[in-house]
Amino acid sequence: MKNNLAIGCLLAATMATSAFAATTVLNAAPTESWTVTNYYKKAVYDPKESKIGDVDDVLVDKSGKITGLVIGVGGFLGAGEKDVIVPFTAVKTAKKNDKWWLTLDETKDDLKGAPGFKYDRASTTWVPEKK
Repeated sequence: MKNNLAIGCLLAATMATSAFAATTVLNAAPTESWTVTNYYKKAVYDPKESKIGDVDDVLVDKSGKITGLVIGVGGFLGAGEKDVIVPFTAVKTAKKNDKWWLTLDETKDDLKGAPGFKYDRASTTWVPEKK
């Protein structure tokens, strides 16, 4: 009886340890996965290849799914820039000349008219801009 209890405890400990180890480190990158650097700080263009703005942040939900991109629009050298949020699925990607090319079916003027957001450091979230 003691042997069976000891073997059962050892087996449970081994299974718990291997299950824990399997969830903390991957042996290979997940298939179909991309790096955030394909988006973060990249320029976004409209369908006519005019620059709209740059990706300032990538929004991720609690499950790890990318839900939106914060795009800085307008301004000059950051002054007068407005941050807007677009759905992640609205941005299309392509590779041109060994660089990632991001496009959105909107114009810079469309996005300038969209609601703006400001980053709130206290809550570490993007909140609507107060006018």
